Amino acid sequence: MDATRLRALQAPLKAKYNADPAAARITLRARGSTDQSGISCKLETARAIAVAGLHPATGGTGLELCSGDLLLEALVACAGVTLKAVATALHVPLVHADITAEGDLDFRGTLGVDKAASVGFEAIRLQFDVQSNASEDALRDVLRLTERYCVVLQTLTKGVPVSTGLART
Repeated sequence: MDATRLRALQAPLKAKYNADPAAARITLRARGSTDQSGISCKLETARAIAVAGLHPATGGTGLELCSGDLLLEALVACAGVTLKAVATALHVPLVHADITAEGDLDFRGTLGVDKAASVGFEAIRLQFDVQSNASEDALRDVLRLTERYCVVLQTLTKGVPVSTGLART
């Protein structure tokens, strides 16, 4: 896809959202259900059922997906799509890009071994390795705008209110 086609696809959406800001507000949903036979959760994805379970560092087999891996994978997916869209819109040629996310965890917190140990990621690193003949300035612009418009990255870095609930069914 080139910049002209991308702009053509997005122009009517931008005009619609400019005229009717409420139309731009949507709610994304994810659903899952626990499995009776093990400690896992079946996720209903847009394409298939995925099964998440315990990480091997917490007693899992490694056969199921780890939710921490899924979080990093969502970050990589969003950052990669955003990087490509920004580069396309700016006419910055990317021959290839590899996106890597790494996150540091201390499983003592998750397992309740040490109440002072953090539960959750202590740090996440997102790396873009790009092949391009574009100038350093152009690539810096692509990175800056990718950071600005990547939904998952912005959600993680800004933080958002998260509420929980429990209902009997």
